Amino acid sequence: MTTATRHTADERREDVLIAAVEEFARAGFHGASTDAIARQAGISQPYLFRLFGSKKDLYLASVRRCFRRTLESMQQAAEGLRGEEALSAMGEAYGVLLKTDPTMLQAQLQTYAAALDDTDVRQAVREGYGDLYTYVERVSGVSAPRLARFFAMGMLFNVVGAMGLHEEETPEPWAVRLMAGCTDHDPE
Repeated sequence: MTTATRHTADERREDVLIAAVEEFARAGFHGASTDAIARQAGISQPYLFRLFGSKKDLYLASVRRCFRRTLESMQQAAEGLRGEEALSAMGEAYGVLLKTDPTMLQAQLQTYAAALDDTDVRQAVREGYGDLYTYVERVSGVSAPRLARFFAMGMLFNVVGAMGLHEEETPEPWAVRLMAGCTDHDPE
């Protein structure tokens, strides 16, 4: 006879968040189905609402989870490092995160789109991005222009990833030039 394993509310919340990030990444805030999220998490839709209150609250929690995962990835990579060495490690960690979990990029892009017309989502993005910026600024200690280039390059990597340029065997000439510029370590 098998016995069912009971999960705590926190464990269920985490299961729901994992399912929510996937569904919101695929369909966006407006297109995602809370019923599909509940089914994927193995719970009822009423229980999902008991855990999170509303679809928007669940979406905001999933946005915060994605930013937290990015921050934790950067923190682990930069442990004990400073300056350019820390920036390089954090940039590589971000690239690995996007390569190993493409849902992160899709969720991120959906979130930026949702932030355009929703002040609550916009605030969650500002807080998450602000936490990333503040951490990278503190750990790296680099100049404001260098820090801006670091974050600009991260956004460019998002666009390159969304277009799948990094996966092309023989990318178009303009894409080759663009990606070559991404690896040029001009100290400017």
